[in-house]
Amino acid sequence: MQRMSAQDASFLHVESDDRPMHVGGVSIFEGPPPPFAEVMAMIEGKLALVPRYRQIVRFVPFALARPVWVDDPHFNLGYHVRRTALPAPGGDRELRTLVGRVMSQNLDRAKPLWEMWVAEGLAEGRWALISKVHHAMVDGVAGTDLMTVLLDTERNPEPLPPDSWMAEPAPGSARLLADAIRERGLNPFIAAEQLVGAFRAPRQLASVLADTSRGLAGFAGVARRGESSSLNGPLGPHRRWDWARGRLSDVRLVRQSFGGTVNDVVLAAITHGFRELLESRGEPVDRVLRTLVPVSVRRPGERGTYNNRVSAMFAELPVGIEGPVERLESIRTQMAGLKESKQAVAGETLTSLSGFAPPMLLALGARVASRLPQHALNTGTTNVPGPQFPLYLAGRRLIESFPYIPLFASVRVAVAIFSYDGALSFGVSGDYDTAPDIEVLCRGIERGLSELVALAQPPAAGPEPGAQPDARRAAPPKPKPTQAS
Repeated sequence: MQRMSAQDASFLHVESDDRPMHVGGVSIFEGPPPPFAEVMAMIEGKLALVPRYRQIVRFVPFALARPVWVDDPHFNLGYHVRRTALPAPGGDRELRTLVGRVMSQNLDRAKPLWEMWVAEGLAEGRWALISKVHHAMVDGVAGTDLMTVLLDTERNPEPLPPDSWMAEPAPGSARLLADAIRERGLNPFIAAEQLVGAFRAPRQLASVLADTSRGLAGFAGVARRGESSSLNGPLGPHRRWDWARGRLSDVRLVRQSFGGTVNDVVLAAITHGFRELLESRGEPVDRVLRTLVPVSVRRPGERGTYNNRVSAMFAELPVGIEGPVERLESIRTQMAGLKESKQAVAGETLTSLSGFAPPMLLALGARVASRLPQHALNTGTTNVPGPQFPLYLAGRRLIESFPYIPLFASVRVAVAIFSYDGALSFGVSGDYDTAPDIEVLCRGIERGLSELVALAQPPAAGPEPGAQPDARRAAPPKPKPTQAS
């Protein structure tokens, strides 16, 4: 039995029927699809490396303490790993529709909080693995670590030793209550010990306090109401999902020419995509969009621990800037200032302090935080670096992998970014009823990156007289603006 952290528990508390809080992704593999029994055997052989996959959540009576993870005495792998097939012609559209439907359904809290769907019938002999894991189990970085555990780094790896797992006896309500009361009694002593330890290192304490106070000042502006936009409002229970593609080599080229980080370049491309989306809806673009940017605060020694170690910064996407390079420079300057503001440090401090809050108040606080003023945040953008080497499942190479993140608060569109083996993949989640046009955003993201790459290219010799321009890097044509319905 293991007590859930305050941050992990918060993802359970904010979940509702119209806001499922699982993360996931779609991994596309080369064909032909392996026998389903072989996939099942591969996953079963890896479960010993990920104990959380065979554990369920138990809530403490009267909410006297945070929930706990306990072994599932009725664990059934066949419930979690499922098989399906795409309708003809098995193209990208059919796959994206399936993903939207799978991600719209909440995970069953009476069972371990994960599912995998083997989807066959993709064009060109390919197949896909759709995964969904509750955010209470993993954050983005932990999810990437998990991916490298469940998949193989070799096409034909050595078989793992037999698994002799047996479920530990589940605690009863009386034990859960007793442990909760004991822990609440110990909390003041734990806090006192931490406080004494902090005063033994006054310089470090002063630095943390200063960073936290500066970061809290930055949080204050988030609660204010932003500009009205169709990107915000009530959410329905169903989801749409789409993707965009890029290359890390292109991002490096842009960085070499104009400076900034990988995240700066990615945000610039996303900003262009949102500009096109607003234009297509007939909305003004002379504005900024406020986005939540998760930041990992996982320390090097914490890799391989499957939980949440994230904080956040709140950035503004300058959709009103038309020039690609000027847009990138604005983002680069802003992100450097946000890092200097220590917003992520303040968020981590608040999260750690919430461990001493009464669990009932923690649950209430998490729900209040998820209901910020409707236009306080317009979207969310999360960027997680993945493995830069090939991965395999049942001997089939992973070709590409696209991420999925949940919608939150009143945010109707959110963007996740994942890099794998040189590819840069964008996964866009949208509310089914109010964001039917997320394809416009996806194509706009690709155009935004293509424009920066074209400007970063070294000048070439002039074309021969009468020669046609090279269109290999040309972006797809920009859609004409239409009034949103």
